[in-house]
Amino acid sequence: MRLLVRTFAVVATLLASIMPVGAGTRLKDIVDVEGVRENQLIGYGVVVGVNGTGDSLRNCAFTRQSLESMMERLGINTRSANLNTANAAAVMVTANLPPFSTNGSRIDVTVSAMCDSESLEGGTLIATPLLGADGQAYAVAQGSVAVGAFTASGNSGTSLTRNIPTSGRIPNGALIEREIHFDLAAQNELRLSLRNPDFTTANRVATAINAFVGSNAAAATDPGTVRLRRPPSFRDMAAMISEIELLEIEPDQPARIIINETTGVIVMGENVRVSTVAIAQGNLTIQVQETPGVAMPNSFTDARPVVVPQTDIAVAEDVADLAVVGGDGVPLRELVSGLNALGVSPRDLISILQALKASGALQAEIELM
Repeated sequence: MRLLVRTFAVVATLLASIMPVGAGTRLKDIVDVEGVRENQLIGYGVVVGVNGTGDSLRNCAFTRQSLESMMERLGINTRSANLNTANAAAVMVTANLPPFSTNGSRIDVTVSAMCDSESLEGGTLIATPLLGADGQAYAVAQGSVAVGAFTASGNSGTSLTRNIPTSGRIPNGALIEREIHFDLAAQNELRLSLRNPDFTTANRVATAINAFVGSNAAAATDPGTVRLRRPPSFRDMAAMISEIELLEIEPDQPARIIINETTGVIVMGENVRVSTVAIAQGNLTIQVQETPGVAMPNSFTDARPVVVPQTDIAVAEDVADLAVVGGDGVPLRELVSGLNALGVSPRDLISILQALKASGALQAEIELM
């Protein structure tokens, strides 16, 4: 019952013991550089070679049309033929094109069935162009599909499926044919995007960069963006970023509590504060017990014994004393200790936190997942 609250105290103690005071985070771990990003690719293809677990051509018209078109390109006319194969499946192929990828390099692709295929195990993807958001082909995917799942069934209808057999991956399955050009080194100005926008963190990033380069090269324009200019002391922007990305910054974070009511998980930030309040928490338990009884008939009659239900209801309510929690903005460790003293379950703790927020004693934002 007290496991979750005790976990907070243990985590806080471990962090305090292994991390020195004022320990920072590398700049490269909290910001993204403008232009250094992945691009999503998508394509439609056909997987062949599955062992009778492919699409049924009667139900999947696009699979049939794809097979006919593919055979025509190979010089075989199947328009008037009665195709009845179950060894092919129509799939969607997706991949992420890494930044600064060059022609001839390879990337992984994900293959997912589109129609009523039962499994892609043992299949091979036929050459499939992968398109970007602009409709241009940036890679071509082909290769054997690796499926980390299986399915088995018997004549009686019993089946067993492990994981998802209709989705798989092709490691290094796509060959890049077109590059996305971005000359980072030639840039004189670009932006750094904070992964967790915050005014204080953005200002600390700009201050640390200016102190390192010795000029006003960085400025925080909003909570999520720091504008960066290349000073003359650096030969190019790539060289500048390679040096400033190792600067250590201490990110700030708002006072926030994340609650997942479905699983009972609660995560508190270190800036959560609670004013002095008194909390009483009690449990109401209702116990219903059914005890069947037998009513015997009178003697010398034709009546039979009858089962008569007997119900006993007991109500027990815990007597909860008021407990003082918080103070004049106590830190997280003392808050956890006060909540732990109440001996409440995670479900009750969620209700207590929501009640504290409603009373105005909790100086934090509550976000429900």
